[in-house]
Amino acid sequence: MTQDKDELDSLVRRRIRALRVAQGWSLEELAARANVSQSTLSRIETGQRRLALDQLVTLARALDTSLDQLVETAADDVVTSPAIDAAHGLMRWSIKAEPGMSVVRRRMTEPPPDSPARMRAHPGREWLVVLSGTAVLLLGNRRLRVETNQAAEFPTMLPHAIGAEGGPCEILGIFDRDARRGHQRGDDG
Repeated sequence: MTQDKDELDSLVRRRIRALRVAQGWSLEELAARANVSQSTLSRIETGQRRLALDQLVTLARALDTSLDQLVETAADDVVTSPAIDAAHGLMRWSIKAEPGMSVVRRRMTEPPPDSPARMRAHPGREWLVVLSGTAVLLLGNRRLRVETNQAAEFPTMLPHAIGAEGGPCEILGIFDRDARRGHQRGDDG
């Protein structure tokens, strides 16, 4: 148990230093942002000072990260398989670090709906990239062509729909919690 605690302690100290260096900050800059002395921060990073929970919270905020991310250890379940929805031609992966977020891969063969009544609007944001083919994104009153390797990001409160143009296309989309819920209530996934 002590070895595990010592390994976590060492990992957190290395992360604090690595995040500070990645931001391009000196000890003095991070100490000022975290409202701790430069010598205290130096001793935390080098293991000469005990890690206190209140200081870890303050340092996490100053480093623009969360306490969870600062102390999380390597997960055993790094690789996951998708949930497959063959009826709608899609695969879905949940993002463990962001509950409610998901990644969806979908093959489309039909054009977008021709009726504005079939467009959806719901809370959330979506981001998608076209992996192959050409997609047509209907967004409010706009009709946008999104070609292979192009991406689109939009708030889902705008009525929207997507379909293929000139043959099949495949997209990879990232849905936040609200957008995913909005699509789960819809009839096409």
